[in-house]
Amino acid sequence: MRQINYIVEYPKLLTPEIVSYLTQIHDYKGMQSLFLNSNKEVLDELLEIAKIQSTEASNRIEGIVTSDERLKKILKDKTTPKNREECEISGYRDVLSTIHENYDFILINPNMILQLYGSLYKFSNSDSYGTFKKTDNVIKEIYPDGTEKTRFEPVSVWETESAMENICGAYQKALKHKELDPLLLIPMFILDFLCIHPFDDGNGRMSRLLTLLLLYRSDYIVGKYISIERLIATSKENYYNALENSSVNWHEACNDYIPFVRYMLGVIIAAYRDFAQRADILIVQNLSKSERIRKIISEHLGKITKAKIIEQCPDISSKTVERTLKELLDNQEIIKIGTGRYTYYKLNENIQ
Repeated sequence: MRQINYIVEYPKLLTPEIVSYLTQIHDYKGMQSLFLNSNKEVLDELLEIAKIQSTEASNRIEGIVTSDERLKKILKDKTTPKNREECEISGYRDVLSTIHENYDFILINPNMILQLYGSLYKFSNSDSYGTFKKTDNVIKEIYPDGTEKTRFEPVSVWETESAMENICGAYQKALKHKELDPLLLIPMFILDFLCIHPFDDGNGRMSRLLTLLLLYRSDYIVGKYISIERLIATSKENYYNALENSSVNWHEACNDYIPFVRYMLGVIIAAYRDFAQRADILIVQNLSKSERIRKIISEHLGKITKAKIIEQCPDISSKTVERTLKELLDNQEIIKIGTGRYTYYKLNENIQ
């Protein structure tokens, strides 16, 4: 079994592109405290929206879904899970809340990861509840015609516990070197976690929860207010490609961490950009909901759909968006293009 040493791997990641990504994230982090010391009510609203989006998106990536109505009830703990999917969604909800509220006290070691994994499945009748995998697993790609291709063979059952001790120890050792940026150590750790694939089920969801935990512990808390899981879900193909590219020759300790690190840094930048944009509108500019919708349309390059508007301001109901669009149309401030599902809107440039 390979030995992990992030201190040795770290210099290989310092390409001009990745250094540029780090600089952007550090700049956003510098602005983070400005927003966090502002309107608590607005931040609480963003927090609740992100919880819903994170739980929905991370489970949907794995094909675990329920209705929007049931999802909201589950997240508010106002209903009992009625099937396997809802049991797993409920578990994700609780682990996410635990990380949000206690990340400073959650140590990065195999025992703590097992406890989080146990919470993920506490509503299920799974035999793997709170334990490392009991059977060797293989990561497969299934094609539309039903044929399968093995993408990666994780470590064996008997190697799993020591492999987890290996990556946790390597991560803690690297963190002691203050010159090593956690933003590079975190995706390396997550890549290795996924290559180990320590559980019979739920490895993808655990990797995303651990990503949030590690980011929060390093004071990158944007994932509380902007769903990183949702950003991954919307770029799922790129995520899997980066994961595959970085896992080639992993067992031989010759893999290239750069594709996965680059992808994850891009996701974090996207999250900070969304946070800065929403915080600027909600806190700094203090715009009304209708003013925010108008601003989104006016600043969008070209035409925009109602669905895209709702996506950019998830705290505004669909009815409010529809009512505002009608008012803007009546006032001739915007132009409607097309009908039905092909309806778009754009600013009326003839109105000054």
